[in-house]
This record gives sequence, C-alpha cells and structure tokens, in this order.
Amino acid sequence: MSTTTTTATPAAEKLDFKKVFPIFIIVLIDLLGLTIIIPLLPLYATSFGASASMIGLLGAAYPIMQFVGAPVLGRLSDRFGRKPVLLISQAGTLIGFLVLGFANSLWLLFASRLIDGLSGANIATAQAVISDVTTEKTRTQGLGLMGAAFGLGFVVGPVIAFASLTLSANNYHVPAFIAVGFSAISILLTWFWLEETHGPDKRNTDQARPALGFGAMIEALQHPQVGLLLLLIFAQQVAFGGFEQILALFTLNRLGLNASGNAVIFVFVGIIVVAVQGGLIGQWSRRWGDRRLIYLGLATLMLGLGLTALTPRQPPPWYNTTAVTTELTPSDTGARRLPGETPPTYSLPIQLPSDANKGWLGLGWLLLAMIPASIGGGILQPAINSMITKRVDSGERGGILGISAAFLSGANALAPLIGGAVFQWGGSSAPFWLWTAILGILLFLAMRMIKPGREEL
Repeated sequence: MSTTTTTATPAAEKLDFKKVFPIFIIVLIDLLGLTIIIPLLPLYATSFGASASMIGLLGAAYPIMQFVGAPVLGRLSDRFGRKPVLLISQAGTLIGFLVLGFANSLWLLFASRLIDGLSGANIATAQAVISDVTTEKTRTQGLGLMGAAFGLGFVVGPVIAFASLTLSANNYHVPAFIAVGFSAISILLTWFWLEETHGPDKRNTDQARPALGFGAMIEALQHPQVGLLLLLIFAQQVAFGGFEQILALFTLNRLGLNASGNAVIFVFVGIIVVAVQGGLIGQWSRRWGDRRLIYLGLATLMLGLGLTALTPRQPPPWYNTTAVTTELTPSDTGARRLPGETPPTYSLPIQLPSDANKGWLGLGWLLLAMIPASIGGGILQPAINSMITKRVDSGERGGILGISAAFLSGANALAPLIGGAVFQWGGSSAPFWLWTAILGILLFLAMRMIKPGREEL
C-alpha cells in the first residue's frame, strides 16, 4: 500500500506533456495570426486618421463581442464537447482576418475585430481542454503553457510581421493575409489531430444552469470560492489589457517607433513571457502556491508599468520623423498611401518626437521596464485561472473558464477606452500611472482578502 502511494504521488504532480502538446501546438499556430496583427493594428488605424480615443474604441471592439460570445461557447463546450466549439471559434477568427486583409477604411477594421470577437472563445476552450487533462497539482503549469504559447506567438508573430512589412514596403494588408493562413492551419490541426477531452459521459446536461448573459456571471460572482477571483482577474486585466492596447501608441509618441519597431518590442516581451509561462511558473507554483504567485504578479506588473511611464522621450539613433510621418499619413481619400507617393499636408493624430535628441536611453529604459511588466503579466492569468478551476467541480470548469474569459473580455473592452481617452487628454504617461495605481490597490486587497482554499489544505 505504501509503495503504491509513493510511486503514484510524483506521477500525479508531473505534467503529462503528451496530452498537453497537441492543444499547445494548435493554440500556438492560432495565436500566430493574432500576434502578427497586434503590433500594427493601432498604427493601421492611425494610417486612416484615427485619434487615440478612436483607436481605444477599436481595441475595445474585439473584447466587447468576446464578452458576449465567450460564456456561451464555454457552456456549450461543457454540453457538446471542446472540439466542435474550438472549430467554430477558429472559423470566426479566419473570417475576421480576411476582412482585415481587404480593409480599405476604418469601419472595415472595426468589422474585422467584431467578427473575430463574437466567436473568440479560442483560449477559454483551450484552457478547458487543459483542465480536462491535468490534475490539481499540474493545472497551473498546464495553463501556464497556454500562456507560453501566447508568449511564443509574441516572439514569432511580430518577427513575421516585421519581415512581411519590410518585404512589402510597409503594406499593412500583407500581414493580415499571412494571419489568414495561420488561422486556416489551426483549423486543420484541430480537425485532424485534437482528440475530444470532454466526452458524452462528462458533459453537463443541466438545462437549469444559465449558458448566456449576466445570470451566469452573477451566479459565478456569488460563488464563495471564486467570486473574488473573478473580480480580481477583471480588475488586473483593466491595467494589463490597457497596457497591451496603448503600448504601440506610447512608443510612437515617446520613441517614434513604427510598426516594425513595435514588433521588436513585442518579440522581447514574448521571450520573457515564454520563459515565465513555459517553465518557471510550474516551479514557482509548486514552491509558493497560486495565492503567493498572484501577489508576485501584481507587484511586478505594477513596477513595470510605473517604470514604463517614466520612459525618457528620446527616439533611437535610426529614427527619422519624415519617414515615420510618410508611413502613417493617409491620403485625401482616406486610404493609405502607396509606397513612394508624396504625402499630403496632414496632421498626425499622435505627436511624434523630433530628430534633435536621438540616443539609446529611451529604448533601453523601455526594454528594462518590459522585464517586470512581462513577468507580472505572464504570472497573473494562469495563476488566477488555476486557482479558480481548483475551487469548482470538474463539470463546471468549461463554463467557469468561459465566464472568466468574459470578465477578461469586459476588462479588455474597458481598458483601451479608458486608456485612449486618458492618453489623449492627459498625455502618453497618464494611462500608465493610472494602471500602476490600480495594481497597487489590487495588491493591497489581494493580500488581505484572498484566503487559502482547499488546494492549500
């Protein structure tokens, strides 16, 4: 009896990579499409003359629709299985990228993000797959691997964006069509490779449980073990989501970085996130537990955003005001210029730095700030979601992760609206100071209010 226990316990604490690997690869390929687009989307909108507030609204379009779609698809994955729901969401992503590739006006940019967001339960459903094939001891590491896929996507995707922009003379349509290709590959991999992890014997057939809307969210918030965690994941994402959405505008204003320059920043962030979520978070979770990881994530993210706000306004040595202005200036008809076409007289909605004070301090400072920001952002979501799944029954995991994704989407919708407005009215550093203050309050509340649960007993 004692020998069996001794050999079984280490196995229960070790992640089964054979079960996790297929969904990791599928999510990585799927996210390559998204991470190709993220660094250039704010600048794409700027090229159509969008202001910081309008760019914030564009950033909110996807999560607003995801807020509606994710809880529905999460419950449907509990009822009908993970695989069909994942395929539906991936198809919506492909259609959204197609619209983005053909976009010749600002409203089509909005349409592409709305379409993608409505079916955007890719990550929530993938997290449910991970929950199905992990134990309570290995779930944080498993969910961390999903974050590592995102981080690796942020390494490879921006490199692809940088190369495609360079080879196409900064034609923003080309990365969108490359994203379509990756989205199609992810659909094929899901169809032919992914095995269903939530079979008919495990599916939730309770028709009384709300699948849609505020009823399910209110019920989840009233759950004594996870309500506070859902509020926390919402509030921290208001800060981190705003940081992600506004960073390209911040670097454009403070350092004069264009889409290619921002792609390099995202590569740097992605490398750190991969290191954290691909390996370190598993060790940290076993050593300290999810609760202390949450404290660490809030503290390091707060530090990183505070340092970002202090970034000196000094563009790098290769910066050229005329070249960046030419790249981002729309024509009189609202369409982007062709390469080599003389730009008309037009005031960019984002003020660029001058050529007079070039150097390495600004870029070096920003890269330094990205280290704690990336570590904190890499820790928080998997740690909070892992704690949530450990405090609900197995039949509720898909639904609760869908609701968690909806709260994240709601935060992602609110964050760029707030960030864009504060950026426009208070200057480029103002949103980062606001988010730093929010994280400080959350750290104080988390340390006082998050109590040990059954996973720590």
